[in-house]
Amino acid sequence: MAAEYKVLKIDEMTRIGELGGVERFYRHQIKTKGKVVLTVDVDEKDFTAEAAAPILLKRAKEADAILAL
Repeated sequence: MAAEYKVLKIDEMTRIGELGGVERFYRHQIKTKGKVVLTVDVDEKDFTAEAAAPILLKRAKEADAILAL
């Protein structure tokens, strides 16, 4: 998976949730194999290596596919 993208930066962010509470999420900046740099938001519940990796991989592959058009 790591060959498809590289994580450049991770920022912890907060936002107001739908029910008025504060939600945390993590904003990842990644660089894909095709040299596309993009930002992907990952919810706090998915902020583990096992849960975040498929999310980031999917977005990296989609970005490279769009670049190839």
